Amino acid sequence: AIIFSSGTMGNPKGVMLSHRNIATNVVQTTKSVYIDDQDRFLSVLPLHHTYECTAGFLVPLYRGSTIAYAENLRRVAENMAEVKATVMLGVPLLYEAFYNRLRAAIREKGEAKFEKGKKIANLSEKLLGLNVRRRIFSQVHKRLGGHVRLFISGGAPLDPVVARFFRELGINFIQGYGLTEASPLVAVNRDKAFKDDSVGFIMDQMEAKIVDGVLWVKGENVMQGYYRNPQATAEVLQEGWLNTGDLAAFDEDGFLHIQGRQKAVIVTPNGKNISPEEVEMELLKSPYIQEVLVWGGSHPQEAEVQAIVVPHIEQLTVDFGGQGVVLTREKIEEIIRQQINECCKNLAAYKRVSKFTLREEEFAKTTTRKIKRYLYTETSKPVSAQGEDFFSHE
Repeated sequence: AIIFSSGTMGNPKGVMLSHRNIATNVVQTTKSVYIDDQDRFLSVLPLHHTYECTAGFLVPLYRGSTIAYAENLRRVAENMAEVKATVMLGVPLLYEAFYNRLRAAIREKGEAKFEKGKKIANLSEKLLGLNVRRRIFSQVHKRLGGHVRLFISGGAPLDPVVARFFRELGINFIQGYGLTEASPLVAVNRDKAFKDDSVGFIMDQMEAKIVDGVLWVKGENVMQGYYRNPQATAEVLQEGWLNTGDLAAFDEDGFLHIQGRQKAVIVTPNGKNISPEEVEMELLKSPYIQEVLVWGGSHPQEAEVQAIVVPHIEQLTVDFGGQGVVLTREKIEEIIRQQINECCKNLAAYKRVSKFTLREEEFAKTTTRKIKRYLYTETSKPVSAQGEDFFSHE
């Protein structure tokens, strides 16, 4: 098969995957994540992406599971109920949308009731060894169809808070990591062994090493090369080892932690490296920031941490519109500035955002909802409005 990569950092390349590559990854996945013939998958991602093709299509077929296809992203929860889905693969944006809606419903009914339910569930597990979360939070489960047992997230970094939230409700939540060139799964958390701030353990029958901070992997699931592009192939494949291009590290327990794309790293004038993804993760904790892209500005020799922010207008209107506050551009700038400063308190001083730009429209994304960074971080020219409403503030 020739499958084109998502192209978040530039033009997509045709990745050549053999039958052995893909079949190996299917078997590796089933050894790491328990799936059986009673499971019902709801497919929400495009099949031409290896994440969905391997883990959401071929794996359930291999295990004898049922697959249903969502009508569209707006009807996912409704479709989950219709097909009584037990497993779903998704990307962080999807789960964050679920999380935000559920948190809003919980706030409306009262946080105290939710916290009380969590305490009862924790005590029941600790003292009696009983998991009563599905019963305690039955109303929340009904919103998700009532049968979901497993959410799997991949394609981009996930806020650990989201994973912990669903697990507290009684839905197992695991995060994994992969790339098209590896068919695609490279690492995944396990049902019982997991860390929500990591992507888990390396897959069975794979080798991994860190070279100058970058993750290299080797195994039968690694691609044959790029279609009609021997130069690009030679740049990433060396004696069977694949250069993932991702900065990574293993902790003392063997869990893999992805720290961002090597090409996206911001290098400050004093030589410090900053992962944009780390900063973005902190900024997205604000309910008033819908999307954000962090970069080093258009002058590499004077790199500084800058952010392009899409404000969450709906949430701003809900929280401030009813207070007689007129949401002018200046007022939105003021709120976003306060939010950025607050979120950045969790970061080292050199990682904090020094400038930001507000953007009205959402960023262009790949089919798996990852921002096409190269469209907005070209170093040869400043970000262009091209008819869209940009306004910056320092």
